[in-house]
Amino acid sequence: MDLKSKIILVYGPTASGKSNFAIKLAKKIKGEIVNADSMQVYKELKILSARPLPKNYKNIKHHLYGFQNVKKNFSSGNWLKLVNKKILDIRKRKKIPILVGGTGLYFKAITEGLVNIPNIPIRIRSKIRFLHKKLGVKKFFSKLVKLDPVSKNFVKPTDTQRVIRAYEVKLFTKRSIYDWFKSTRSNYENDDFFKIYIDFPRTELIRRISDRTADMIKKGAISEVKKFIRLKVPRTKTASKAIGIAEIREYLEKKIEISEVIEKISIKTRQYAKRQSTWGRGNMMDWNKIKSEDLNKFLKKI
Repeated sequence: MDLKSKIILVYGPTASGKSNFAIKLAKKIKGEIVNADSMQVYKELKILSARPLPKNYKNIKHHLYGFQNVKKNFSSGNWLKLVNKKILDIRKRKKIPILVGGTGLYFKAITEGLVNIPNIPIRIRSKIRFLHKKLGVKKFFSKLVKLDPVSKNFVKPTDTQRVIRAYEVKLFTKRSIYDWFKSTRSNYENDDFFKIYIDFPRTELIRRISDRTADMIKKGAISEVKKFIRLKVPRTKTASKAIGIAEIREYLEKKIEISEVIEKISIKTRQYAKRQSTWGRGNMMDWNKIKSEDLNKFLKKI
């Protein structure tokens, strides 16, 4: 199997062992690892994001981990710009880029391109959100379909975020959001990638998530959240949505016991892993699906 000319993509649900597999793969093929996880970019979220530790890098270069301040948002567009530069740099040094993570939108951005829709002014966005609240789900959807008839084939009335986004894009740009999607292209061809989707058994994944959550608490997740709270990060920022922050905050406010913290974080993480798996099944049908027990066999074939 010749992977020398490829950009390797490794996706799987949280706690599926992606990072360890990527390190083993990188050692075999002279690769370097690039982060494709939206929470592992944040400098102050080392434990809660399950960021790989430098002591476990095993002399493999890792990129785009723990560099972004939690007070700043970091979008798929920001990631794509940085990752394109990293891919060029890694290839110049005759190494193979291995993109690893569980953020489906990042992989979608690099394989399909990112929609380059102009920024819509806040006043317009706020006005549309108010209109949605005022009219309600059914009436607002009817208004959207009148404004942008093709939207009824792509979005459900109950998908509030997408309905509002479709409306504001059409209103501001005079062009359907779905036309914007159609004209979007990746910088790469499909043959440039070798795509790996780690298929992990649900029962085993649940056990691993519970064990990892308990381990996070032992390794200092509570101290990490204390520091995070002291930074006064607005709750609207992406980093504030990291699993574990709200639960540990409740513990620090003496509302719940530590056992409840572990249980709540575990439940939320399991729900997140399920969403990641659902995303993978729906959006990664052309990926090489490898069962977790077959990962070592795959490495031997290379």
